[in-house]
Amino acid sequence: MLSESRRIRREKKTIGTMAAMYCRARHGRREGLCAECAEFLSYALERLGKCPFGAAKPTCAKCPIHCYKPERREQAARVMRYAGPRMLRRHPILALLHLLDGRRRTPPRRSEPGSA
Repeated sequence: MLSESRRIRREKKTIGTMAAMYCRARHGRREGLCAECAEFLSYALERLGKCPFGAAKPTCAKCPIHCYKPERREQAARVMRYAGPRMLRRHPILALLHLLDGRRRTPPRRSEPGSA
């Protein structure tokens, strides 16, 4: 098993922060996430861990592979539409790095271990 890259860890932190901001504002949670947001975050983290592009991945919005189920993509879009602009104020470094990641070109898929 490959160890997780810094980039993937940062992406996971970013989506976790965005989910927390969204849940706090939309569902009134002061601590932790509601069940719906916790389920979404778990799904998003699982997808990030299985990204075929690995550390060289583009942002999900610019990815040619849509690995989220359609209803989860809509949920991710809602979370990001709400939290994205607010990230610049509350978490500027994460937001800036995410914006820079969005400028990356889509690389070829990494090969899966054991396939050749």
